[in-house]
Amino acid sequence: MQNIEGVPPILMDFLVYMEVILGKSERTTKEYYYDLRTFFRYLQCKNGRASFDDFDSVSISDITIEDLKKVSRNDLYEYMYYISSTRKNAQNARARKVSSLRSYFKYLTAKTGLLADNPAKELDAPKIPGLLPKYLTLDESKRLLENVESQYPERDYAILTLFLNCGLRLSELVGINLRDYDGEKLRVFGKGSKERIIFLNEACQTALNQYLLVRPHEGVKDKNAMFLSRNHSRLSGKMVQVIVKRSLEKAGLDSTRYSAHKLRHTAATLMYRYGNVDIRALQEVLGHEQLSTTQIYTHVDNERIRAATASNPLAGEKNTTEIK
Repeated sequence: MQNIEGVPPILMDFLVYMEVILGKSERTTKEYYYDLRTFFRYLQCKNGRASFDDFDSVSISDITIEDLKKVSRNDLYEYMYYISSTRKNAQNARARKVSSLRSYFKYLTAKTGLLADNPAKELDAPKIPGLLPKYLTLDESKRLLENVESQYPERDYAILTLFLNCGLRLSELVGINLRDYDGEKLRVFGKGSKERIIFLNEACQTALNQYLLVRPHEGVKDKNAMFLSRNHSRLSGKMVQVIVKRSLEKAGLDSTRYSAHKLRHTAATLMYRYGNVDIRALQEVLGHEQLSTTQIYTHVDNERIRAATASNPLAGEKNTTEIK
């Protein structure tokens, strides 16, 4: 991560550690930065160096390890109360900030030894309700693919097909290079630049091959990129989101309810529901580090749950024994 103006060394060193040593993505590292910047600004105001009235413009450049040595667990709970009551952070945002604080203070104690005690070690995070992922039904997915209307139909159809069949992340799709596709499988790089191989079904192979027939070759700025924009540079994540939104609207689907990430949920749900995919195989396809992340898809399929109960060998038996 490049140096950010106004970030004290005590924070910059941590951000570099997260990205370079632990292999966190640039996006994840920025989330750590934003979370900890908020905490540092709170410290500045609490210590009388700045005013809460100008919170969003408070400088954190002079925060040092001496300031952090004075932080107690009670200070952290007061901070959590502040971001909840004053800044109106929702449960998800507060839980993420707790996670960032835990990681940061663990780094300062266990990795650098700059702190003797970790005030965030037992810091409780708000419980996040288990929300089921939103996804398209099979019929809605078919409708989406049948209503691709754009200036670049082969490209957009291939993008939607990969999302709906392979469950790619947005960053994975835009990062695909020509050499990553060999006609039968696709190499993608997920979170933390972790590489995995996805075996493509016939629909994906056909869609990619048809796109490659019309993919520009002259004047291409990024000759390695699989998906190109109209100015022949690598297609951006923002533009892919526009493509998905536009395609959803063409298909008569709610573009405020669904997104590129929801198409990933759709792929996972369809594979689990109709493909009888083992949960561990689904974990590999999606590139989840933890099985618990994948297990959410076992809760979205009420039909399979109902069928499992109905398949019990006793399901059709009538008990004629008198109950006493």
